[in-house]
Amino acid sequence: MSYVFVNDSSQTNVPLLQACIDGDFNYSKRLLESGFDPNIRDSRGRTGLHLAAARGNVDICQLLHKFGADLLATDYQGNTALHLCGHVDTIQFLVSNGLKIDICNHQGATPLVLAKRRGVNKDVIRLLESLEEQEVKGFNRGAPSKMETMQTAESESAMESHSLLNPNLQQGEGVLSSFRTTWQEFVEDLGFWRVLLLIIVIALLSLGIAYYFVVID
Repeated sequence: MSYVFVNDSSQTNVPLLQACIDGDFNYSKRLLESGFDPNIRDSRGRTGLHLAAARGNVDICQLLHKFGADLLATDYQGNTALHLCGHVDTIQFLVSNGLKIDICNHQGATPLVLAKRRGVNKDVIRLLESLEEQEVKGFNRGAPSKMETMQTAESESAMESHSLLNPNLQQGEGVLSSFRTTWQEFVEDLGFWRVLLLIIVIALLSLGIAYYFVVID
């Protein structure tokens, strides 16, 4: 099914746009290779990509894209090529190359809304619905829920309150951390076995001194 008006073919005098309407791949390729602008528009602001997508000519869409056609181009009503498209393979091509499924035209309609108005086949409707659902899920995954945001804020607030109410504890933790770091550096510099030997010597000296005082007493 075509979504370009029948008399469109008699309204354009631009060879490339006519070739896109007719689905003439070879002629479109020759025109593009000769230097035709892949983003040239008709009287309604539609590019060759709009016209080829509306006719379901996915090969020409791919060709235009290869020669630099703007996938995000909109006509004077704000429609992208996806808004005019009613064919599964063409929709898949446009979306896979970055065209957003949820973009709205000047009337606030998405490609799915226009497809339903035109009465396209059920396969296309199901595809557009699936793509919109994936887009929504992807957006929701990227943003934290309201509950998660509240829980994070409460946790941070509790930690801050704990620090304010226990300044001595915070200072103690700082001293302990500093001592631990210093001890680790000391062990690394002197060596583990030397440190162990030093501790044994100190312990024996301490015992000797303690025994000496006990004997004197």
